[in-house]
Amino acid sequence: MAKPAANLKDLSENSDFSKLLSEVLGPQKSFDGSVVKGRVINVDSEFVIIDVGLKSEGRVSLREFSRPGEDPEVKTGDIVEVFVERMENRDGETALSREKARREEVWAELEKSTEKAERVTGVIFGRVKGGFTVDLGGAVAFLPGSQVDIRPVRDVGPLMGTPQPFHILKMDRQRGNIVVSRRAVLEESRESARSDLLGNLREGQVLTGIVKNITDYGAFVDLGGVDGLLHVTDISWKRVNHPSEMLTIGQNIQVQVIRYNEENQRISLGMKQLESDPWDGIAAKYPVGQKVTGRVNNITDYGAFVELESGIEGLVHVSEMSWTKKNVHPGKIVSTSQEVEVMVLDVDQEKRRISLGLKQTTENPWKDFAAKNKAGDVLDGEVRNITEFGLFVGLPGDIDGMVHMSDIAWDVTGEDALKQYNKGDSVKVKILEVEADKERVALGIKQLSGEDPNAGALDGFNKGAVVTCTITEVTANGLEVNVSDNVTGFIKKADLSRERSEQRPDRFAVGEKVDAKVLSADKKSRKLSLSIKQREIDEDKEAMAAFGSSDSGASLGDILGAALKSKKDED
Repeated sequence: MAKPAANLKDLSENSDFSKLLSEVLGPQKSFDGSVVKGRVINVDSEFVIIDVGLKSEGRVSLREFSRPGEDPEVKTGDIVEVFVERMENRDGETALSREKARREEVWAELEKSTEKAERVTGVIFGRVKGGFTVDLGGAVAFLPGSQVDIRPVRDVGPLMGTPQPFHILKMDRQRGNIVVSRRAVLEESRESARSDLLGNLREGQVLTGIVKNITDYGAFVDLGGVDGLLHVTDISWKRVNHPSEMLTIGQNIQVQVIRYNEENQRISLGMKQLESDPWDGIAAKYPVGQKVTGRVNNITDYGAFVELESGIEGLVHVSEMSWTKKNVHPGKIVSTSQEVEVMVLDVDQEKRRISLGLKQTTENPWKDFAAKNKAGDVLDGEVRNITEFGLFVGLPGDIDGMVHMSDIAWDVTGEDALKQYNKGDSVKVKILEVEADKERVALGIKQLSGEDPNAGALDGFNKGAVVTCTITEVTANGLEVNVSDNVTGFIKKADLSRERSEQRPDRFAVGEKVDAKVLSADKKSRKLSLSIKQREIDEDKEAMAAFGSSDSGASLGDILGAALKSKKDED
């Protein structure tokens, strides 16, 4: 009887287990794919053993009970929800998943947040191609690289492992895809901060910003939702050639609002305005005539800028660099970063300009020359330069004097006289005039031979005199003529005839003799300015005076005709 009794007992136990299972599952026929509650009965270094009321317990990896960057939080006796993947695997164990259970729960919450357009909290915990993975409390989402921040982020390390708000851009539960954006949250915050900032923005206000971009003319500073321009001239009181000398992208700086245009929302910022102006009281600090020491910080074609102190610089014009070196680039006299002694020549505080002189700190060789030499002295020198108008001759004191081409020779024209000299030739010169204030010394070579041998060549060629001359050259502008052996002249095209149609140089030929009236005489070049036209006008006036009047009604032709007939009859 023992055996039938045992069978009855097993049937009774099976009936009780079936009843218990029905209570747990209800109308559900299988646990597979469902979320159930279970009790933690053991926790070791790798797994958590959970009893969910089935034939066998299930094992769940310990890491499924932790969030990225956090330690697992589970202990024996805890009641947890798990996802039943299979009631019995090949080892006879129940296959459970805490991660899938949490995901099912989280997905429901995320769907509600998406419908309400609410932010969700997540943690960036990994990198994938094109972006990052984000844990949204159990559900894994994709964060595209373009949605991490408003501007490109070089280092995402500080953002990883830290809970942050996100916006859900797209959800697909069937495929298990979630796409989130951190940038959308920042843009919302930025727009809110922008509205608050613009509403309270005032000129003179001091703000903290981040250098966003650097250009040749300045830097754009992010003030928290709105950008302002920090012009290169407002970065520092001292000279700044390029903003990158003072600023770097991403740098936090303090700036002052200089100007704010509410219509176009343009903001002009300044950094130097937060410091005291070094130009205040500059005239008293650097009086005219004072010698100071500075450093050359910039060289241009027209001079060199010398920094006297931080934020204060003056210009040494090229004309104030050397007493003797003329038409020389400033870079050949001074060099960048060189310390020099200069003299303050002028201070204009309103225009923020200081004029400096370099040569004024040394003795003036022109005044020294004037003190030792006078007009009439004869000196030896070297031809240093030849120009189209004369010779420059080196004199004691490293200065140059000029011999005008008209003072080279008495009997040779200036152009021909210049051809007789070469650079480096040694010459003897006579001082004609010394003007130390104008830094000029006039010299002469022809004066060494005494008086002009042709000094009286122009005697008798007074203004108004009529002379007979020989044409030596016909040009487009008039006639070159020879009046005597030592006197030449020129008749302009407009002075060739009183009749416009006859004012043509090609009417004349070389060697032809013409009568002309002297208009002026240049004693230095012994050249006359002549006019045929004026001679004709004067002859007409004389004929009118001798043979008729303007009231007689007779024409000039009639008068001249009568005069010629009378002269013929007399002959």
